[in-house]
Amino acid sequence: MRNHLARLLARLAVLTTEAAVLGLVFGAALLLFFYLTRVVFVAKSAALDGWAFQQLDSLRAAWPGLTPWVRGITFFASLPWLVAAGLLIPAGLARAGHRREAWEVLLAVAGAALFNQLLKLHYHRIRPDSALLPQSGLSFPSGHAMIGMALYGCLAWLLWQHGRHPIWALLLVVWAVVIGLTRIYLHVHYATDVLAGFAAGLVWLALLRLAMKVKV
Repeated sequence: MRNHLARLLARLAVLTTEAAVLGLVFGAALLLFFYLTRVVFVAKSAALDGWAFQQLDSLRAAWPGLTPWVRGITFFASLPWLVAAGLLIPAGLARAGHRREAWEVLLAVAGAALFNQLLKLHYHRIRPDSALLPQSGLSFPSGHAMIGMALYGCLAWLLWQHGRHPIWALLLVVWAVVIGLTRIYLHVHYATDVLAGFAAGLVWLALLRLAMKVKV
């Protein structure tokens, strides 16, 4: 009885800590997103966007051979990749007996994709006219940044939760950030689009994770 109670208290402590972390992530990401909407659509400030373009344009001028690599990296949050990853990774997890994790990854990608389209239609920001490659659709928030953060952030969280390969979990988050930066480099998104995408992706992940915890 005493051992059972101790295990229960330990489990509650973990859940409380996780809920607190998720709450902090959700609150901070939501505040950042709405701050960016005020910068872009109320103050109509282009200072950050202009500065980011200038920095990455300087990088491209100094290292012209970097551009093909950037085009390759940005593929890993493109629609074909996300569809494949959003179906194959859950399928692999389910086959390995991790059904709850499979659903979590699937919902992370599918929910972020739907949420992103709703946000784009609501804010209706036009893409930069200086893009280095053709890109259709609206600009705010960046789908690559948002859905990429949802996918790689979800995988990172699952790795961290199970105590496996924490370095890989960190690298997955860094990878999502790098993909977002490629969108600015290629001028297909403004910096504020990408930052808003990161924030919205984290908001969705936190909500999803909390919902999964409540269900459990």
